[in-house]
Amino acid sequence: MANLILILGDQLSPRLTALDGADKENDLIVMAEVHSEASYTNHHKKKLAFIFSAMRHFAQELEREGWRVHYQHYHPDNPAQSLEQVIAELAREHRPERVITTECGEWRLHNQVSQWHKTLGLNVEIRPDTRFVCAIDEFARWAKGKKQLRMEFFYREMRKKTGLLMTPDGQPEGGHWNFDADNRKKWTGKPPAPAPFREEPDAITTDVIELVNEHFSEHFGTTDDFHYAVTAEQARQALGHFVDFALPCFGDYQDAMSDNEDWLFHSILSPYLNTGLLEPTEVCEEAVRAWHAGRAPLNAVEGFVRQVIGWREFVRGIYWLLMPAYAEENRLGNTRELPWFYWTGDTKMRCMHKAIDATARNAYAHHIQRLMVTGNFALLAGVKPEAICDWYLAVYIDAFDWVELPNTLGMVMHADGGYLGSKPYAASGKYIQRMSDHCQNCHYRVQDATGDKACPFNSLYWHFIDRHRQDFANNPRMTMMYRNWDKQAPERRQAILARADELLKDIENL
Repeated sequence: MANLILILGDQLSPRLTALDGADKENDLIVMAEVHSEASYTNHHKKKLAFIFSAMRHFAQELEREGWRVHYQHYHPDNPAQSLEQVIAELAREHRPERVITTECGEWRLHNQVSQWHKTLGLNVEIRPDTRFVCAIDEFARWAKGKKQLRMEFFYREMRKKTGLLMTPDGQPEGGHWNFDADNRKKWTGKPPAPAPFREEPDAITTDVIELVNEHFSEHFGTTDDFHYAVTAEQARQALGHFVDFALPCFGDYQDAMSDNEDWLFHSILSPYLNTGLLEPTEVCEEAVRAWHAGRAPLNAVEGFVRQVIGWREFVRGIYWLLMPAYAEENRLGNTRELPWFYWTGDTKMRCMHKAIDATARNAYAHHIQRLMVTGNFALLAGVKPEAICDWYLAVYIDAFDWVELPNTLGMVMHADGGYLGSKPYAASGKYIQRMSDHCQNCHYRVQDATGDKACPFNSLYWHFIDRHRQDFANNPRMTMMYRNWDKQAPERRQAILARADELLKDIENL
C-alpha cells in the first residue's frame, strides 16, 4: 500500500487536497466516527447525526467512484476510540509509505496530527486546505504590522481577488462596498417567511439518528424533525431553495427576530459550507447570478457575499494567526459560570427562551440571536469566555472551532481586547425590541430598568458600562454611552446598579 489518506468529518469534498494525485488502486481512504471527536464537548444530537450521515454518504460516493475506503462506524466499544488509534491500527496492518491529510479545522486536532510522526513513527503529510478563498499564510501577510484588524478592509481585498460584485473597471457594484445600513428592518409578518429546505431522512440518516439517540442520549437537543441535507447534491438543492425563496428578502430582514419563525430569510447553508458539501465561491456566484438576473436586490446579495467571503474568511484567518494563545484570552476578567438555563431554555426572558428553544430543536439560531441575545447576555453578565465558547461549539450544527472561537471570544465577548471588533456588541433591551416582537410577549417590561419586572438586559447593560469604564471610556465609539450614563441622576444610577446586582446574585432564576 502506498498511502493512508485521512478525511475528516468537515472535509467532505472531492476537491480535497489530500486526494490530489492519489492512486485509487493502491491508496486507502480512511474515515472514522470516533468517540474522542464525538464527545469532547456536548455536541447537539442533530449536529452528530448530520456529520455522521454526511460522512457515510460521502464515503459511499467515494466507493462508487472506485476508491478503496476504510470506514469505522461509531460504537462505544470500538477498539479505536480516537483518530490516532484508527491510523495506528491500519498502519500496523498495511505498512503504508505515509499518511496524507488536509490541515484540520481545529487547533486541538491539528496539534495532535502534527505529532503523529513522533507518536506513531509514520511519515505524515499535512496539506493546505484550498477550499477557502484566503489561504492561512496569505491572511498572515495581510495582517502583518496591523495593531487591529478590521473585516471591512479585508473584505474589500477578497472582493477584488474573486471579482464578485465588481465592475470591469475594478469598482464595487452599486458604488458602495457595503450595504449593511439597508439591512436592519424589523419583520412584522410580511412578506411571509418561506419554509426551510427539507430533505427527508433516508435509510443511512435514519440509522444514524437511531445510533445518536442510543449512544448520545445525554447530549443536548433532539434529533426529532431532522431535515438537513447530507450530500453535496442535496446541499446544492438547499442553495437553490435559498436563492429562489429567501435571498430576495434576506438583506432587509437579516437582523430581524421573530417569536413565531425560526428561520426567516436566512440561508442555513453554513453547515454545508463548514463540512465541505458546498464551497464559498459556489454559493456566492449563485447569489450574484440572481442579482444579475433581477431576482434579488443588491443589498441582499452583497450582505450574503460579505458573510461568506468577508466575515467567514476573516475569522478563520484570525484563528490560525493567533492560536493557541487566543483561546485563553479573557481581557475583561470574566469569572461567572454559564447559567444553567442556557442548556434548558427555562427562563422568563422571552428572547433568551426563544433563542435557546430554537437551538435545542434545530441545532441552529441565526447570527443576531447568537450575537445580540444569547451572546449579549453572556457579555453583560460577565460569563467566562471559555464557558460560552464551549456552549456555542456544542449546540450549533455549523460550529467548528476555527469559526466558532473568534466569533464568540472576539466578537461576542470582546475578550481579545478589541483585536477583532472595535467595540463590544453590548446592548440593552431596546435593541431586541427594535429588531423583534419578543418583548410584547415577555414577563419583563422592556421600558423599565428598575423594579421587579424590569428587563434584565437594561440594568445589566448599564452595569457592564459602569464596571468597565476603565476599559471603554476612551473608546471613541463608546463616548456617547458614557456621556448618557453620567447624565443620569446619582440616585437613578444607584438604583439601576442595585437592580443589576440583584439579578446577578439570582441569575439562575431570571
